[in-house]
This record gives sequence, structure tokens and C-alpha cells, in this order.
Amino acid sequence: WSGSQTNRVCSKCFSCSKIPSPQTQPLRELCKKYPYISMPQKLEQLNQFPDFNNYLIFVLTSLKSEDEPTRSLSGLILKNNVKAHYQNFPPTVADFIKRECLNNIGDPSPLIRATIGILITTIASKGELQTWPELLPQLCNLLNSEDYNTCEGSFGALQKICEDSSELLDSDALNRPLNIMIPKFLQFFKHCSPKIRSHAIACVNQFIIGRAQALMDNIDTFIESLFALAGDEDSEVRKNVCRALVMLLEVRIDRLIPHMHSIIQYMLQRTQDPDENVALEACEFWLTLAEQPICKEALSGHLVQLIPILVNGMKYSEIDIILLKGDVEEDETIPDSEQDIKPRFHKSRTVTLQHEGGEGEEGEDIDEDDDDDDDTLSDWNLRKCSAAALDVLANVFREELLPHLLPLLKGLLFHPDWVIKESGILVLGAIAEGCMQGMVPYLPELIPHLIQCLCDKKALVRSIACWTLSRYAHWVVSQPPDAHLKPLMTELLKRILDGNKRVQEAACSAFATLEEEACTELVPYLSFILDTLVFAFGKYQHKNLLILYDAIGTLADSVGHHLNQPEYIQKLMPPLIAKWNELKDEDKDLFPLLECLSSVATALQSGFLPYCEPVYQRCVTLVQKTLAQAMMYSQQPDQYEAPDKDFMIVALDLLSGLAEGLGGHVDTLVARSNIMTLLFQCMQDTMPEVRQSSFALLGDLTKACFPHVKPCIAEFMPILGTNLNPEFISVCNNATWAIGEICMQMGVEMQPYIAMVLNQLVEIINRPNTPKTLLENTAITIGRLGYVCPQEVAPMLPQFIRPWCTSLRNIRDNEEKDSAFRGICIMIGVNPGGVVQDFIFFCDAVASWVNPKDDLRDMFYKVSQQEEGDWETHPSVYCTALIWGEGEGRFWPLPLMDGPHALCVCP
Repeated sequence: WSGSQTNRVCSKCFSCSKIPSPQTQPLRELCKKYPYISMPQKLEQLNQFPDFNNYLIFVLTSLKSEDEPTRSLSGLILKNNVKAHYQNFPPTVADFIKRECLNNIGDPSPLIRATIGILITTIASKGELQTWPELLPQLCNLLNSEDYNTCEGSFGALQKICEDSSELLDSDALNRPLNIMIPKFLQFFKHCSPKIRSHAIACVNQFIIGRAQALMDNIDTFIESLFALAGDEDSEVRKNVCRALVMLLEVRIDRLIPHMHSIIQYMLQRTQDPDENVALEACEFWLTLAEQPICKEALSGHLVQLIPILVNGMKYSEIDIILLKGDVEEDETIPDSEQDIKPRFHKSRTVTLQHEGGEGEEGEDIDEDDDDDDDTLSDWNLRKCSAAALDVLANVFREELLPHLLPLLKGLLFHPDWVIKESGILVLGAIAEGCMQGMVPYLPELIPHLIQCLCDKKALVRSIACWTLSRYAHWVVSQPPDAHLKPLMTELLKRILDGNKRVQEAACSAFATLEEEACTELVPYLSFILDTLVFAFGKYQHKNLLILYDAIGTLADSVGHHLNQPEYIQKLMPPLIAKWNELKDEDKDLFPLLECLSSVATALQSGFLPYCEPVYQRCVTLVQKTLAQAMMYSQQPDQYEAPDKDFMIVALDLLSGLAEGLGGHVDTLVARSNIMTLLFQCMQDTMPEVRQSSFALLGDLTKACFPHVKPCIAEFMPILGTNLNPEFISVCNNATWAIGEICMQMGVEMQPYIAMVLNQLVEIINRPNTPKTLLENTAITIGRLGYVCPQEVAPMLPQFIRPWCTSLRNIRDNEEKDSAFRGICIMIGVNPGGVVQDFIFFCDAVASWVNPKDDLRDMFYKVSQQEEGDWETHPSVYCTALIWGEGEGRFWPLPLMDGPHALCVCP
């Protein structure tokens, strides 16, 4: 024995495989010897002795007098040591552990075999696949063992290695062992043991998505082997067969197409498999198939079978109902447990422009909160997968789906069994997006029925009715208010005050969706709405309180300045400020509250003045504290924790809201703070989200109180220029917008900074697949730069005029669009030749104006007159421009269309 009195450990007898038995007391006995040392301390002290790991592998593999859980625990402790300290293991210890693992992979105990497999995989993941050349050959050879335990243990280890190191196994670094392993695995698809068959399929499955060459060379054999196992009696085998077919559908559909009819029939059976895990894997097939071009052709003849199966899968199971406490109707007084509350991540502010028709940006993600199930259930289950599959298929088949669905829907929606009725309401919500046009004739009858379901005695029915109604909110708002909007709003507000927490949550989320759709249609009902939302403050538990903040913030965004009435302010602000004062600076509940206040401050404008100073000061303090903590962490990472920068991000966004809402009133607050110094630091932060919010605040401060920003422009502009990187889309977007706001304030003084940003902006606007919002802001900023410094920007006109015009053709009339078009007209005056080849696009962009100011209209006219000489040589350009504008429903009956070819009737 050696070491001090408090950390004795044998240090001389564990370097060989034959350990004297008197000294092999189990680890737990060693730990009991010093009970006053905590377990982490014991392990840390024991790890100072390399031989300790020999002891652990001995207990795992050789000390069979101990019970299996103790042996397995020893192996798991060793696994953790390998993860943390393997680089410090002496070679003799590492070699001993590896040798013992391979020698005992066939242990009679499944638990010990699995633990050894995990240990082997962990060692392999530490870079040992290259330096343990005998591992893969020996495991593959052991597959041939007549001993079942050895074969199964080896396969278990290989499966874990394939899961963790699939790319490495298909690389030249290991001389491509898959060339041997894949054919070997395929041989075991016919093994008599279902466990071995399952391992073999699972191993091969790891290489489908990566299109491993060894698998592609054997793809036909693989598919034939899968077909042979289609009717396997073992559920784990069936699950892995379904998983393989789903992945093959994505990467080698060409090989499946000849067999597609049979595969679809098989998947129809498996989606009804009595084992829900198998059914879930099979249900994924329909989601994947919906993304393939052949979907409509392949599935059209099978919808009559598929739709009832998916609908049936959307019912709650008995286990679901137990987990969701479906028999509990009132639980609002029961406090939430902290694990019930999902972590919330703030989404940094992105500056966007309004479009004609008010549509969002193409390709935007669906709201992550748009969920039809409860978080208590697993993240993904058969109910959710079936609903998602029906949703995507509705988007593929549109109204063609309804003849197969409507006969089922009537029976479901009016069924006396609440579980079936609830699934019918979910079905109706799932098809809302794809089948909306076909459902319109039925909605006048269905919407009142769904509103009645909001009063159902079962909480799960009330909650799903909230969600489904939110999916039809757009149609509801398009009807006369008294027809559906008012009844729906009234019942949703009642459900916001429901006695069941799940219903409260669903109602709050649904009402937020309704707010986004209805916007100012809600203004006549604001008093009633605010009474309900404020009452909920005193009623809600922790989790739903966070959702309530979102509903209030969305209301402020939707009704805007209409909220700025003394009556409404007096109702809304006291509970919000009470919560604000209640929360500490380090409380993450500040995130949703700050987001809410940002929207409220923007909407209330001057109405927020009585509350602005303490809110402003706290935001500045949050930014300052986070920056200070980040500085300390960067200098001494061992002594300080990394800060949670979300506190700083939400504070910056609320400051943006204050600047936007208060306008010039924010001047005195900025003057009395060090916000410009802090902003300079934030703009250079390593975290993109911090820079994104910083540039948004910079733009808002530029508009609200430019005299405080102007002294910093020389320092700020180079930073803005370096952030014009479209790889970080939102950062680039906000930096671009801020540049446009700055140049409008700077005027001709912007000239020294043009070279810092113009080339990057032109590159961005010509970049393929650039998001619409970034293109629009880039076009606005280029136009504004040309407005204040036309001589510097106009020479590049031919390089951006076409994408500039197409980017702005759908923007609503506003001040930003006005200044950008003035800039483009001035630049055309400086460089008329730069627009001739693309004048058709300019005409189309001009035609997007609904009501331009008189002087801007005159500028359009002057451009047409200036270019008249070019029309004489290129008359077809002008005629096509007229046709283009008329074809888009935007024929331009203004001076622009006067001139020699205004009445052209050439064919």
C-alpha cells in the first residue's frame, strides 16, 4: 500500500492479468473505507494512480464472484476515465484494457457484454481505430464463433463502432475496412438468431445516408436481403428493415422504384404493426416519400388505404392519456415542476420590410411552438408522425385528398368517444394548410362546431380545438367579424382562463396566432382582451406565464399604436412592471418578459415614457454586466464561468424597441449612459446573435438620436463593413440595414465610407439563393448610398440594376422604398448607359408603386425622357416593359408611359 492515509490504494499488483485475490476487494468496499470523502473526490484521487484502471477492468471482466450491476458499474467508471484521461494512460495499462475487452466480449451476461461493447467503442472514439489495427479484424472473426454470446457481443460492439465512426470506416485512413465488413454483415441477415439479424441490419443501416461505396457496390444484394426479412417475426428486425427502406428512399430511390408498389403495400402493413416502435419507423416512410418527385404518381392509387391508417394512428393511446393526465380536468392551482418548462432561447431581432399582401419571407420556418401535442409525451411518437405525414401529404395532393378524408372526418368529429373526436379535430388541423381551398365550402359549418368544442368537458379536446382553430385563423379573419372572428375570440379568451393548464397554454398560443392574422381587426375589442390577459397574470403558473408574455407581445405587434391609450396603458403596464421588478438580473424568465416589453414599448411609443427610465437603465446594466463577465472569463477561464449572453441580447433588443417606440424622447437617456461605448464592444462580439442585435440597435439609435451616434461613425463603419458576410444571414441583414440608416443621416459625408461597403453589397445582391429579406435590405441600402453619393455608386449600376429591381418589386410603399428609388433615379441620371439593357426590370419595379409622391413621380418621368434616345434604337425594350407591367396587373397609366411608343401596338 502506498499514498497518504486518506487515499491509500494498492499500486503494485495490477499490472498483470493475474491479480492476487486477497487484494481484489470490489470498488465499493474501497470507497466504504473512506466514507468521509465524496464519490467524485474518491474517483479523482484514485485516478491519480494509473493502475486503478487495471483494477476496474479486472472487476468488469474477471471478478465473476461479484454481482453483475457492480461489475457493470466498474466498466462504466472505466469508460468515463477513458473519455476524460485516456491520453494519460500508460501504454501497458491501455494494452491490458484492450486485450481484456476482446478476450471477454463473449461474457455470458448480456449486461457485461453490452458494457464491454461500450468500453470498446469509447476507446475507439479516442482515435484508437488507427492505432488498434487488430480490433476490427478480430471482431469480424469473432462473428464466426459457434458460441452465441461471442457472436452477439462482437456484433454489439461493431454496431456501436459503426454508429460512432461511420465516416472513418469509409475512409482511406483505415484502408476502407467496409469493403470486407459490409459483405460480412450481409451474410448474417439469414442468421437463425433474431438478435444477430437485427445487429447485422443496424450495422449496414449506418452507411446508407453517407452512401458508403462498399454498400453502393452491394446495394442490390442489400435490398434483396431486406425484402427477404420483410415478414420477420421479430419486431426489432422489422423496425430495422423499415428504417433501412426509409433511408434508401432518400438516397437510392432509383433502386426502389421497380418495387415501389410492393414496398408501399408492405409499409401500409407495418404502419399498423402491433409494436408501436415498428409502426413509427414505417410511418416515417410517408414523410420521406412526400418529399420525392414520384410521390403523387406512386401514392395516388394507395390513398384509399393509407389515409384511414394515418387517421387511426392519430388517436391518443392509453399510455398517452395516462402520461397527459387526461382524466385531470382542473390543475391550475398545482405548481409547475421545473423539468416541465422547456429552456427558452431568445431569437435575436432581424429587421424586415413589409410586403404587398403582408406575406412573410419565403422559406421561413414554421413557428416552432406550432405543436399539436403535449411536451409530456416523447419528442416523437406515432400520433405526431401520423399527423405530420397527413400534413405533408395534404400539401402534395391538395384537394385530391379530401374524397378519401371527408367521409371519415364527419364520423370522427361528431363521435361520442372523446378520444376519437379529439383525433378528428387533430386531422382537421393537420390538413388545414394543404387542403384549405377544398375545405372552404365546409368551414362555415365546421368553424362553429370547433368553437363549440372549446367548451368540451374533456381538457384534451378543448386544447386540440384551440390548435386546430388557429390553423384556420386566416380564413376566420377574412370573413365578416361578427360571423366567426368575434365568437372565436370570445371563446378563446374564456379558454385562456380555463382551469386546466394545458388548455390555458393551447388557448394562449392560438390567440397569439389569431392576433397575427387579425391585426387591427382586434382594436374594437382591446379593452376586453386586455382585461382577460391581465387577469391571467394572477392565475397562471410558471410555464404558462411565459407563454402569456408572448401573447401580450404579439398583441402589441399586431395593433401597434392603437394600444397607446391611457385606459389600455393603465391596465397593461402595472402587472408587467410588477413582474419586471420581481425578477432578478440572472433570472432567465427575463428573456420572454424583455421580448414582451420590447414589443409593448414599440407599440406604446410616447405612452411608454413614464416607464422608460428604469427599464432603459436595467437594460444597460445587463449589457454592461455581461460584457464584464465575458472579459473576466476570457482572461481567467478557470476562475470564472462563461456568461449567458442571451441576457445581453434581449437587453439590446429591448433598447431597440425603446429607441423605435420613443424616437427622439430616448435622446436624454442615451446622453446620460455609456451605451455607445458598450455598443462598440457588442458589435465586435464573437457571438453572431450579439452582433445581430447590436446592429439593429445601432440602426434604431441612428434614426432616433443621430447626434449621439455620429461621433462614433469612423469607428463603427469598418466593423459594419466586415460584417457584410452573407454566411451569417441575420448579422449581415442588420448590418446592411444599419448602413442604410446611417447614410441617410450622413448625407454627402458618407463619401469616405462608400468603398468600405459597396463592393460587398453588390456581391450580396448578385448572390444566388440569398434570402428575400437580405436582398431587400441590400437593395434599399444600395439605393440610399446612391441617393447621397451618386457619383461614387453610379459607375457600378450595370452590376446590380437587375437584381436591385427584382428585389424591390414586392415591397409596400414606404419611406425606405422612397429613398431607394430616388437614389436609383439619380444614379441613372449620372450613368444612363448603365440601365439600358435592363430597363424592362426598372419599369417593372416602378410599376410596383401604388401612390408615389409627386416629386418621385416626376423623377420617373425624367428618367423616361432622358432615355428616349435609347428607345429609338431599342424600341422593343420599351414595348416589352409596357406588356410586362400590364401582365402583372400593374399597368402604369402615368407620365412614364407617355412618349413616342406609349400607344405602340406592334405584334
